[in-house]
Amino acid sequence: MSENDELDLFREMMADVAPIKQDKVEVAHKHQVTEAQIARRLAAQTLSDGDPEYLSLDYAKMVKPDDMLEFKRDGVQEGVFRKLRLGKYDINARLDLHRKTLKDARDEVVNFLRQCQRMDIRTVIIVHGKGEKSNPPAMMKSYVATWLEQISDVMCFHSALRQHGGNGALYVMLKKSPERKLENRERHSKRQG
Repeated sequence: MSENDELDLFREMMADVAPIKQDKVEVAHKHQVTEAQIARRLAAQTLSDGDPEYLSLDYAKMVKPDDMLEFKRDGVQEGVFRKLRLGKYDINARLDLHRKTLKDARDEVVNFLRQCQRMDIRTVIIVHGKGEKSNPPAMMKSYVATWLEQISDVMCFHSALRQHGGNGALYVMLKKSPERKLENRERHSKRQG
């Protein structure tokens, strides 16, 4: 078959094919954030006026029962974090989540931290257990760590020392309450003035 024959055959086969008018892919519009999502995000910023509903019961970054957990926000000094990690701060309040459902645990964590902040308690321990027998393993531990990272009033946390529950508990440090910050500012300005 010659080159001309192939070309004629090709043209004959394509005779009833119509050209595409537009061959560009349409770009999908970016996801629009709803007002409800914005409200949940804003609620996540502080304990003082947040509803625990913004903390997910559907997703957590899963960890293993024996994993050591740590988290530190930008701005937290290394010395402060090291002191927390080594259990050198007085533990002024304790929350035990054993035998709690995820929803109850979530509500208790938020209410507990909110109450601690109001009472100017800044270093606490949350006992979540290792979760060796839960299905999936370490479920409560995973969710608690995920929630604490979402609560902006949590400055840092670290797995506890063995005598305080080891990898089944977390030392948690909270920011000063807005009221306490204001009192400190006023006290400082009186000294200056």
